[in-house]
Amino acid sequence: QVQLVESGGGLVQAGGSLRLSCAASGRTFRRYAMAWFRQAPGKERDFVATITWSGANTVYADFVKGRFTISRDNAKKTVYLQMNSLKPEDTAVYYCAAGLVAGSGAHYDYWGQGTQVTVSS
Repeated sequence: QVQLVESGGGLVQAGGSLRLSCAASGRTFRRYAMAWFRQAPGKERDFVATITWSGANTVYADFVKGRFTISRDNAKKTVYLQMNSLKPEDTAVYYCAAGLVAGSGAHYDYWGQGTQVTVSS
């Protein structure tokens, strides 16, 4: 069992940066691939980025490539999403998730409650 708690969301101007954190509880954190998703009002949830259990491999959605970076610290049981050059269209609730396989179409078993990111123009 893994419990996930996101933090770091907030209001930022376009072009600014935020770093989201997702703290996990449970002994088996290092076994899990981790991912970030987002959901804007009235839209479906979208995959943003994922990272393998070791941190060696990452995958990004095209719309964040070159702007967002996913990373993890297994000793701290935390995964991060560094978001730079933010755009108003990045406004959404961001969720972190844990699963056994990393991938944009993979199944993730555990989800956090989400953190709101709002980018003003």
